[in-house]
Amino acid sequence: MSARIEALRTPEDRFADLPGYAFKPNYIDDLAGYEGLRLHYVDERPAKQAGDAQTFLCLHGEPSWAYLYRKMIPAFTGAGHRAVAPDFFGFGRSDKPVADEVYTFGFHRKMLLNFIERLDLGNITLVVQDWGGLLGLTLPMEMPQRFARLLVMNTTLAQGASPGPGFDNWKAFVKGNPDFDVAALMKRGTPVLSDAEAAAYGAPFPDKRYMAGVRRFPELVMVSPEMEGVDISRRAAKWLASEWRGQSFMAVGMKDPVLGGPVMAELRKTIKDCPAPLEIAEGGHFVQEWGEEIARAAVKAFG
Repeated sequence: MSARIEALRTPEDRFADLPGYAFKPNYIDDLAGYEGLRLHYVDERPAKQAGDAQTFLCLHGEPSWAYLYRKMIPAFTGAGHRAVAPDFFGFGRSDKPVADEVYTFGFHRKMLLNFIERLDLGNITLVVQDWGGLLGLTLPMEMPQRFARLLVMNTTLAQGASPGPGFDNWKAFVKGNPDFDVAALMKRGTPVLSDAEAAAYGAPFPDKRYMAGVRRFPELVMVSPEMEGVDISRRAAKWLASEWRGQSFMAVGMKDPVLGGPVMAELRKTIKDCPAPLEIAEGGHFVQEWGEEIARAAVKAFG
């Protein structure tokens, strides 16, 4: 598939000296089905491993990348666990196919399944937000023996209807501003960010040629029943409601206008035995910016 895909690679110097982010990059350029495209991931291991060491698999969304998890990863490894955070193709330090049509629900989802198998990840605690959840929450039913826990933040399972007016407005904004300033958007939506932190979110995108993935994600959200991924997501919702046997932890950034309290309350009903959420009153959509508190609470809850 990937041999014919034209892609751009963000220059490494764009990622120099990012505030709060000192993780070593790891790369795969021969992932099954994506040969020739280079995938980046963070893979941090604890100084001292816990007895029942978990692998926290952290999946980002739109338009972010592994930088989003910089406050959570040290809390996971500090508790004796491994933390893995891949960048989707089109995001972060991963290669960026230039043609919009390359990006589909299946393109991203199959990458995640192949990535998990490639690294042979087990005892996974799946950590998701935004598109990390739209895609990630469909994975455990495919390989239930690998997944033990869910840590769910500000996301949903798209099953053929819009999440609401907040999402509709976001989708229209991206469609009307295909080369929008990612750093400025992050700063506006998450005022706690410093200018340097906001710039780190924009680092992967030197210009609009690198932004096909960013443009496409809103268009891929399954807002009508015939769209790719609806059947998979409906099947995942049924599976999580009836077959899921693992522990769950939910945290909600309550100031999120798109995937906030009401959407997360509905998602909680979908996940079997999901306890009441940790509500982050000041947290917005990118609630990982309050991530140290969330990570510590989740590790404690999981025992």
